[in-house]
This record gives sequence, C-alpha cells and structure tokens, in this order.
Amino acid sequence: MDYKNMKFKLATGCDRGLCRRGVGRQDKQLNTYDWLADVPGNAESTDLVEVQFKNTRKGYYHNVNGLDLKKGDIVAVEANPGHDIGVVTLTGQLVKLQIKKANLKSADDIRRIYRLAKQVDMDKYEEAKSREHDTMIQSRQIAKDLGLEMKIGDVEYQGDGNKAIFYYIADERVDFRQLIKVLADTFHVRIEMKQIGARQEAGRIGGTGPCGRELCCATWMKNFVSVSTNAARFQDISLSPQKLAGMCAKLKCCLNYEVDDYIEAGKSMPPRDAVLQTVDNDYFPFKVDILAGLITYSTAKGMAANIETITAARAHEIIEMNKRGEKPLTLTDDDENRENDRPIDLLESESITRFDKNKKKKKKRKAAQNKPVNNDQGFNNAKNQGATRQMNKRKRPQGEQAE
Repeated sequence: MDYKNMKFKLATGCDRGLCRRGVGRQDKQLNTYDWLADVPGNAESTDLVEVQFKNTRKGYYHNVNGLDLKKGDIVAVEANPGHDIGVVTLTGQLVKLQIKKANLKSADDIRRIYRLAKQVDMDKYEEAKSREHDTMIQSRQIAKDLGLEMKIGDVEYQGDGNKAIFYYIADERVDFRQLIKVLADTFHVRIEMKQIGARQEAGRIGGTGPCGRELCCATWMKNFVSVSTNAARFQDISLSPQKLAGMCAKLKCCLNYEVDDYIEAGKSMPPRDAVLQTVDNDYFPFKVDILAGLITYSTAKGMAANIETITAARAHEIIEMNKRGEKPLTLTDDDENRENDRPIDLLESESITRFDKNKKKKKKRKAAQNKPVNNDQGFNNAKNQGATRQMNKRKRPQGEQAE
C-alpha cells in the first residue's frame, strides 16, 4: 500500500487545520469556533444549545426533545408570547462556558427548543422580517410627533410576528409610555423597548472602519469595555478627536487592544521629566519609542536641537551618574557604535525630484526632434561632411584599402 500518497482524514471531517464542524455560518455575527467539535460525545454531553437571532441577539435553550441539532439548523424556540425563529450557532460543552460568560444565573432565562423550523414557520418569519424597515420609519415619525428626544435605530420582529423589539438611543431618560400605546395601536403587536448605546448601534448597522476591515463590533465584539484617552496617551497617539473617534463617534475600541503591552514596556523607560546632564549640555526628553526601548533627547526643551537617540538602559545609567555628581562626555556610550545600530535609510541621499529631471531631459529631446531644420544650414552641413571624406581618402596610404 502506498502510504506516501495517502491522505488521512478524521472521521469528523477534520483535515489538519480547523475542523469544518466547528466553524459556524459566515452570515451570522459573533460566531464562536467550537474547538471541541471533533471530540467524541461532545454534542451529547449537554442539552444546552446556543441560538442566534438578528444581528447580535443570542439566546440559550434546552433541547428537551432530544433533536439532532447541528450548527446552521433553523429552529423554533420558546418565546413570550408565542415562538421565535433562530439559527443554531453552538452546541456541546462550550455552551456552558458561554452561559457563564453571559451571567445567566436564573433557570427561567433558559427556555426550550420546540422543533426544527417548518415551511409554515419560515413563511411567517419572512413576512414579519419584510415589515421591519417600514415599521422603523413610521416609529421614528411617531416619536418625533410626540416630541421625544430619542432615536429608534432598529426594529426586530419575533419569528411569529406577535412581538416587535424597538432598539433606541437616548442621551437622557425618556418617558415612552405614550409611545408604546401609539405603537401598539398602529402595528397591532406587543411592543418591547430596548435602549442601546452608540457602539451597539454601530454593531447592528455594520460598516468598514478606518483600518479597512469590517467593524469589530459588527463581527466578533459583544461586551464593550469603556475606553479613555489615557489609552492614547500611553501609546503616544495623537489626541485629535478626529483620529481617536470611530464610526460611532465614540473612542475607538481598538485603543484598548495594545495598551497593556505599552504599559508593561513603559515600566522599563526612564521618567518623562528626567533631564540628562553631560559635560557640555543638558538634554531634555523629546520623543520616546516605547516598544523599541529608544529615547530621543534634545538640548532645547520642546523643540529639536542637537537631538541624540539612546537606549533606555543608557538613559538609566546616565541618571545614576548624575545622582552621584558625575557627568559623561556624551550621551552615547564610548563603546557603542550608533551608526551600526541605527537603521540605514537607503533613500536618505536621494532627492524627491530625481525623476522630474529625467522628464525635463525627455521633453528637451522631443522639442529638439520636432524643431524644423533650416534647408540652407542642412545643405552646408552636408557639404562640409563630403569635403571631410575627400580629404581622408587623400591622406590614406596607397596600399590600404578602404573599409
């Protein structure tokens, strides 16, 4: 048997990389990769199932009927009132961890799965979803007529069409009791109002961030941590509001991604207000590269003058020397070769207009070629060239043949 050309696969459908059973549907947000999917008996270890609805809304249910559920199955689940339609996004042991993460401590929050969705259920579901956009536009006008300082960002109908969830944004507390009565009389459904923040609204709408990727809140983020301008200060990022604000007009969530690494690396850096004294000058901090561990000092405070870049270890060494009353000759170590440590800029000696000069030469050549030639001058040049050839023939020895 030729084992070299044989390709081995696991019975669960895994082939070296990610298991296809653990990957969820790509048209759903906040999917969780099930890294226990290829473990035998994982799906039967618990009857808890994670079901996802529109956008970022998730729910956890008991599979009391023992249905053979897999990722991507469309199911009808218990709701209040009636039933709702969702997609199974996770099964097995990881559902327990997700419930713990969601802080669902009450058993009443975990309801039942009725059945796999039938064609009748899907028809009602599609009919209810088709009314969401028009309902949102009408509800915005109703809230405006009532003089309420709120914005209705999205509407979600329940799978059976008996209930509608209105997601709204408001800076202050809003008394929407009259709004609920008007909405119930207009749309003849049960009304539920749910307040969300600007980040949650951006996650529901979606979009592309300034980094060129899809918004984190629309793909994988569910819990939003508060972001402050201190995160930008630790990373030496410009404090311009236009650069720090995201699509939701709030501080970008990605400011918190690397701030812990910057804080840890900043512990090894000297104080920002430390002044290094040498025999000739006093040097003030000008620029800091935290991750590289380099500090640039200047002889003028607040501006670039006689700048020198040294390592954090060298800066600590000079600070200790100054405390002992000693002053080094220079900031750099005598045994340290700064030129070798500094990255080489291959274009440092080049001019940014070097290509423009070539263009000017080409233009001059084209102009000379297109310039009209004087007939008299051309005749004289040809005459002189002919006379030169005759003189060269006369000077050539008799035995030499012409080429």
